Amino acid sequence: MRCTLRPEDGKRLPPAENEPPLSQKLWMTATALLPPFLLITLVLGSILAGLATPTEAAACGAVGSTMLALLYRKLTFGILQEALVKTVVITAMILLILLGGTMFAGVFTAAGGLVGTQNLLQAAELSAWPTLAIVLLLAFAAGFVLDLISLMLIVVPITIPIVTGFNYYDLPVGELKVWFRICFLIMIQTSYLTPPMAPAIFYLRGIALPAIRLVEMYRGVIPFILLHGVVLAAVLLLPQLALWLPALLFRGF
Repeated sequence: MRCTLRPEDGKRLPPAENEPPLSQKLWMTATALLPPFLLITLVLGSILAGLATPTEAAACGAVGSTMLALLYRKLTFGILQEALVKTVVITAMILLILLGGTMFAGVFTAAGGLVGTQNLLQAAELSAWPTLAIVLLLAFAAGFVLDLISLMLIVVPITIPIVTGFNYYDLPVGELKVWFRICFLIMIQTSYLTPPMAPAIFYLRGIALPAIRLVEMYRGVIPFILLHGVVLAAVLLLPQLALWLPALLFRGF
């Protein structure tokens, strides 16, 4: 390509036998790359632009993938059946995990766990930062066995009144709640990646190739766990990292 654009840099190699012309190569590249690129843009772009939720974007991706399979003439009954079976298996696996988390949340609430945990934290009479550390560690431990919805129903109602009772960086109550929730979500996401439980890894295990072992997946998430720790430390030390974008969005409305 360089010798074509700048002949003075050197001579082009002679074309191989049966080598297609450049126009045909460009057409093959466009037909192979542009449709998947447009599909990726449709799915991720709709989420980032706020036009669709992740579930709605996933539905758009499924429809787009089906249309691409038809366009490439690769959609057969066998492929469709395999896709449906994998979808049912993965969905059943995720729903069983959610069912277990919901059952645990119900038993925990009925047994008085909400009130007991809140009383325990208040009775400790710790200062602001140790209390925040205990709350985040509690969320980290709960993330091993509970889904996000159950965590929101159990941990957040307990911890919000406790955290807002302290003074962190002289933040107003509204900004304090946003900052704490961002830290809370970062900690939850970290727990979903941390072995040995790591619910996110079990989701990936359901769609990964059989050749990829669970131990290899555990090793692969270690850099991401460390990055989560760096992000959490940055948000704890610099609250504006979590508050700048929400403030910008609310100002736009």
